Parts: sequence; C-alpha cells; structure tokens
Amino acid sequence: MELESCRVGFAFCGSFCTYAKALDALEKVKARFGDVTPIVSQASAACDTRFGNAHDFMREMERICDKRVVDTLQKAEPIGPKQTLDALVICPCTGNTLGKLAAGIADTTVTLAAKAHLRNGRPLIIAVSTNDGLASSAKSIGTLLDKKHVYFVPFRQDDPVGKPTSLVADFSLVPDTVAAALRGEQLQPLVLGPEK
Repeated sequence: MELESCRVGFAFCGSFCTYAKALDALEKVKARFGDVTPIVSQASAACDTRFGNAHDFMREMERICDKRVVDTLQKAEPIGPKQTLDALVICPCTGNTLGKLAAGIADTTVTLAAKAHLRNGRPLIIAVSTNDGLASSAKSIGTLLDKKHVYFVPFRQDDPVGKPTSLVADFSLVPDTVAAALRGEQLQPLVLGPEK
C-alpha cells in the first residue's frame, strides 16, 4: 500500500491543553498521507476552554483536512461498514477514552469510530495524554497494548516531579507511528526517556 494514498482518520478527545501540539501533528499527518478525516468527541465539539473555543478548533481541523468534521455518532457509525479509513489516530487520547476503549464501550463519537474501524482489522493508533497514565489508566493502557491492531504513539512522563502519574505521547512521532502501524509494527521504543 502506498502511504500517500492511505485514508487516515484523526480523532480529538478532550485533553484541551495538548490541542496546539495535536493540530501540528494533524498538519504533519495530512502532509504525509493526504486523505485525512477529522473526528471529534462530543466534549471537543462543545467545550470552550481557556485553551480556545471549540468552534475555532473545529474550523482549523476542517481547514487542514479540507473535510467536514465527524462530530456525531451518526456520522461515525458508517466508518466500519463503508470501510472509509485505512488507519485511525486518536490524538490526544484521554484516560476516559482509554478506559472506554479497553472496556469495549462505544458511546462517544471517537469510541464509536474506533469500534467501527477496528471491526475491519485495520490499525488504531493511540496518542495518550492523561494525568493518571501510571495510576488508574495504567490498566487500560495494559489492556490496549495486548489488543490486536492497536498501536501506541511512544510516550513518556511529562512532569515526573509535579505530576508523577501523568503520561503524554510525543505527538511529533504520530506520522511515523501511523506508517509503522500500517506495516503491522509498533514504533519503538514505546516508552521514551525524559524530554530534553
């Protein structure tokens, strides 16, 4: 499969503090793969935060991808039966979404898109961003690491002293992780050392 012709879904969850880096990753994925569909959780579509307005984020996603945002369950459901994606990235992926994915719960736009996509045996790429990655979300990460067709963007502790259980993916590695996942490989090393 030619990587430039791959159809990639790029889903945003509610880790709003990482949106600037996630939008940069989206730009890089679009430049590398071409056909990218933006997907947002209901929280991402509805919540204005100190990091920006939901409407502005969604318009920027649409500008980058030149496609409308998938923002409802009804729009996400056809991803599976119509086989519209070759790979799906969740970036950022919150602890809440990790827990739902690990438990097989598909009650949000992003989790339904993931469930619909995985039924086709195609790669799901997770860029974790959670304050409890080494606490209550650790079990979910472990469960997902053991699932077929699930890959992680390499991650690290983002603030070992101030937030000792917090994990965040290196969003600059999203395009390389997608490329590796499309080959059926997990990008290594999975756990990164401290950011320099």
